Amino acid sequence: MGEMDTKATIGRFLRKLREQKQLTQEQLANKTGITYQHLSGMENGRENFTIDILESLAHALVYPLPQLIAGAFAPEPTASGITVNHDYFRPQVPLPPGMKIAHLEAAMNATQSIVARINANLLISGAKPLPEYIQGNNFSGLVSNVFCDALNDHSPYKHNSHQAYPDLVNATVEKGGKLAGLEVKSTVQIGKGGESHNGHSGWHLIACFQIEPQTGNVRFIHLMFAVLNGHGHSEPDWTYVGSKVNADTGSRRTETYNTTLAGTTKLRDGSIFLDSTAVNFKRWRQKRKDVVPPYSIFSQR
Repeated sequence: MGEMDTKATIGRFLRKLREQKQLTQEQLANKTGITYQHLSGMENGRENFTIDILESLAHALVYPLPQLIAGAFAPEPTASGITVNHDYFRPQVPLPPGMKIAHLEAAMNATQSIVARINANLLISGAKPLPEYIQGNNFSGLVSNVFCDALNDHSPYKHNSHQAYPDLVNATVEKGGKLAGLEVKSTVQIGKGGESHNGHSGWHLIACFQIEPQTGNVRFIHLMFAVLNGHGHSEPDWTYVGSKVNADTGSRRTETYNTTLAGTTKLRDGSIFLDSTAVNFKRWRQKRKDVVPPYSIFSQR
């Protein structure tokens, strides 16, 4: 970046901060002892400036100088960075009643956008990206919560406020006296399968994502849907893991169920969204009683 680019970048950010504070150029210049003509030149990238002038402007804008510099050069989230590739959807895969690919795509884009905006604000303030403040499992839980809320906003599936399970219900669809439900989990462990605190029957969605190392933004790369048999079923898709104690921290993990290989295979078969540039599923194990369904990623058709 050349000298003119540097001046222009800082100048644009100064203008942005001034406008956010609803100050005119003359008002801000009067607070710092420079002329508004000089300030105008700075904002347009034409005028040179000293550290003393920048410090005065930062003080007048109530914006610490290190954060001002970091904010000026922080990357802003772009549409390409927060929008999923529509071509990665697999329209042949069965979805829960009333759910459509358009609903999923809108919710995925909203989730990625929300995290990107949070990270952009953190970087502007000179702070670290969000994942560096939150432990792995907790960050996955945060993504799950944001994704659930986005599905609530962009699909017929709404928050189930009456009970802990499932996360979402479609009040317009009823089967056997029960509303269509959906349990949602997010993870960075690609293709792992499901993890649950209850191991219930019904529709489950596992959303796998990557974290971009520099920005801390999330990118969905694999979504799996399946109807799973609860742990009390004669052929359960869940196995009880128990409540484990972390040997390093001494903390006790909550009651947990993981999907069996058969349950994980059901989820993998139901890969509604798959970024083949980031996910290599060729060597994933499979276990099923019946033939490979035609919509499966493992199908040769």
